[in-house]
Parts: sequence; structure tokens; C-alpha cells
Amino acid sequence: MKTALVATPITSPSPREIDSTRPPARLRAWILAISGGLFASAGALLMLPIGLLTLFQARRLYAACARRISRIVLRLYGIRLVVHGGDRLPRQQTVFVSNHTSTLDVFVLVALGLPNCRFFMSGFLRKFVPLGVISWMMGTFFTVPQNRPLERRRIFERAERVLRRTGESVYLSPEGGRIRTGDLGHFNKGAFHLATNLHVPIVPLYIRIPPSVDPGFGYDARPGTVEIFVLPAIDTTGWTVGNLIANKERVRNVLVGAHRELSAS
Repeated sequence: MKTALVATPITSPSPREIDSTRPPARLRAWILAISGGLFASAGALLMLPIGLLTLFQARRLYAACARRISRIVLRLYGIRLVVHGGDRLPRQQTVFVSNHTSTLDVFVLVALGLPNCRFFMSGFLRKFVPLGVISWMMGTFFTVPQNRPLERRRIFERAERVLRRTGESVYLSPEGGRIRTGDLGHFNKGAFHLATNLHVPIVPLYIRIPPSVDPGFGYDARPGTVEIFVLPAIDTTGWTVGNLIANKERVRNVLVGAHRELSAS
């Protein structure tokens, strides 16, 4: 399936301009990481009284606050978001998936403001207390590593019950972690099991972060433009658990195709 994707041209300053206008990379990374952490901490502290006043029952309000916090953090780093195909974002219950290459992804996805959407995130993030508090208030489902299959199964079963009751959408990274090989990694089955059981469409998102911007596993993101491509929804009406692997690979091939097309451009 071919999707016409048009990338926004990105220009970078010359090395001389970088040297003359910016602090050394390591110092800048520390300054921004500390500033971002302090801002996220302040945001979490402000959200907690709101949660108390609303008896922690206003998930959409907390998600709106988190979206604002993420956008300010990205602006702090000088990062601009450009969304292609935003009119494809559905209002009905949906399972969203995307590639996952960078520390930036979590801020980009929350800043995007996916409609009425919860997230799956690694439980490891709870070690960063402000992010843990904000994510918990957003109704995030925290996962455990693949080597704890029984616990992972209980988490996904609980998530399915919650999503079936609320009709909310959900985002998952099927790669399960940041992939820095230059291509998409292996896809786990959780997102596709949920979509099959809930009988809801899957909407793939392709996140394009230029190398000049991408901090990878670190926090030294540089100013620039991050693009999000909303790809056409994939109908799961006829999906069965017996065809789970084939359907998983079908969705992966859609994202692989977008990755190759955009890389070539």
C-alpha cells in the first residue's frame, strides 16, 4: 500500500554558527535536562491539587495538562512539531502504534494530543517521579519486561477490560523499546491482540526525527523539526487471534514502507 508522504525541508546552521551561538554540547544537554526536569516537576506538583479537587476522576483534564507540559518542554529544546495527515486522526476508539527511536518520542506523542487516548509505557519511567505522577494521572498502563509473561498478560487483560468499559483509545509502541539500528525492530503482539479483541481499527504513526535533532537514548536534543505522519487506518473487523502473527507483520510492513519511502526522500 503506497501513501504519498511529503516531508518538510529542514535546514541546519553551519558548524561555525553552532560554535558561536550555543554552549558546548554537554553543558547544553545538562542545562536543558535540568530545566526540563524542573518544569516537569512543577507541572506534576500543580497537577496533584487538581487531582485532589477532582477526586482523580478527570483523566481527560490531566491529559490536557500533560499535553501542555510536553509542548513546553519541546519548545524549551527548540523543537517544532509538524503533523502530516492530521485529519486522519479518528475520534472513535482506536489502537495507535508507531516506530520508537528516541527519548523524544514520549514528549512528541503526548504533545500530539491523540483524541481520548491512554498510553502504555514502561514501568521503568516511574523511577522519574514527575513523569511517573503525570503518567499515572493520565491513566497510563505501566508494563513490565518480556521476561515476566504472566504479569504482562494480567496488565493487558486489565487494560482490555478498562478500554472495553470506557471506549477510550490507546497507544502502544509495538517495538517495546527504542530501536537505533536505522530500521524498524521486531513487533510484539500486545497491540494487535488488543485491536483484535476490541474490534477497533489500528492507526499507524510514523515519527521522523532528523539525525541533527535526535538525542537517541540520551537527552541532548537539538533545535529542529520533528514530523509525525498519520497513516491510513487499518480495519481489524475480520481479524482473529489465529491470524495474529500475520496481521502483526502486515502492520509492521506498512510502517517499514513509510520508513523506506521517507528515508529515500
